[in-house]
Amino acid sequence: MPKVLKHTLLSVRDLLITAGPFLLLAVVLLLAAYWLLNPTPPKKVVLATGAPQGAYAEFGKRYAERLKRFGIQVELRETQGATENLALLRDPHSGVDLAFVQGGIDRQTRQQRQQAIEAGREAELVSLGSLFYEPVWLFYREASARRLLKSPTLSSLAQLPGWKLNIGASGSGVPVLMDKLLDANGIDPQSLELLGQPQTPAVVDLLDGRIDAVVFASAPEALLVQMLLQTPGIALFDFTQAEAYSRRFPFMSPVLLPRGVVNLARDIPDHDVHLVAPTATLVSKISTHPALLQLFMQAAKRIHGDAGWFHRKGEFPTPANAEQPLADEAQRFYQSGRPVLQRYLPFWLANLVDRMWPVLLSIVAVLIPLSRLLPPVYEFRIRSRIFRWYGQLRAIEEEAQERERPPRELVRALGELDDRVGHIAVPLSYTDELYALRSHINLVRRQIEAASRSSSA
Repeated sequence: MPKVLKHTLLSVRDLLITAGPFLLLAVVLLLAAYWLLNPTPPKKVVLATGAPQGAYAEFGKRYAERLKRFGIQVELRETQGATENLALLRDPHSGVDLAFVQGGIDRQTRQQRQQAIEAGREAELVSLGSLFYEPVWLFYREASARRLLKSPTLSSLAQLPGWKLNIGASGSGVPVLMDKLLDANGIDPQSLELLGQPQTPAVVDLLDGRIDAVVFASAPEALLVQMLLQTPGIALFDFTQAEAYSRRFPFMSPVLLPRGVVNLARDIPDHDVHLVAPTATLVSKISTHPALLQLFMQAAKRIHGDAGWFHRKGEFPTPANAEQPLADEAQRFYQSGRPVLQRYLPFWLANLVDRMWPVLLSIVAVLIPLSRLLPPVYEFRIRSRIFRWYGQLRAIEEEAQERERPPRELVRALGELDDRVGHIAVPLSYTDELYALRSHINLVRRQIEAASRSSSA
């Protein structure tokens, strides 16, 4: 091996050995930070949606499709609706991470929620914001209106007593809403026949005339809503008092279904229809990985950001009307949009850097003062390789002064010492000290030889 390469490798080896503990400390700190921060999100997340053919189910499919591009599998769990979704989220053992929840269905007070969370009975929840309006659709048979009201039009909820009305399964959010609406109109629930069938069987019974009306709370993307809006003989209740309802119930907003928006050619509906609408929110357990929440926010912007029947482009998603505290990731998204790094780097790398850089800066701040110890330690390590031989040289010199051994043996010992020193490997920058040691050995040798000649003379 060429000597230049040998000395270079020697310097690198000494440097690595000296910096080894420093590098080990840095690796340990990085591993600890990675373990604590857990920057890599899980590859699977469970999203509770709603009944098949409902708006929640349709939107759930869109979320699953978008997150699949980032390698995240979204498992869609069918439920009866928003009330069941909220219960699944609060259950610490349900396995559900996120869910669509309808505004106004939470009957717990803030104090009750906090007590349940502190007792460990419920998981803490956060909101990603409001996604879209969920109008209350009251579809009724015109034939039932003629039979019960002597008129083809239902003009007030106060006219409902005596009707056979399906308000949806108990797990949906509609029963809670209808309880509030009936109570606001002074209607005794016993005065009408309330049914709790799922949406699809209820619509079949409505079309067959076995029930008089059905109530949904859903986005217009729901297939059953689209179908009923265009079914002859089925009318949509006009909430002409929509503004008054919105004043009584802050979680509701008055919205307008414009004339012809369903089908311009057939002029459906043939007049503007007033509706009341709570907003659907995306709610998550606080334990859900922040990177997943960031992806869901980006998906929400894509899915709900365009104009719809009841809102203009860019109106949703929004942090308004959220009944749970806003998640930190959602707050960050509403303020800054998509993270800058994700615009230029793959998601996994951008997320890793985004999660780790504050810790990396902290680690660097700790390691910089420690790094100042490396040059002195390195220098001490190399010089100690040379200086430790001075101890033997001093012992030989003292033996010569005290004449404890014959000069010939001392000269032989110096020769052995010189031979060992000649095999010491040091970086080129420290060879001057090696040569200084060898010159000192020669100096002592000459002194011993001079003293031996003088004593012989």
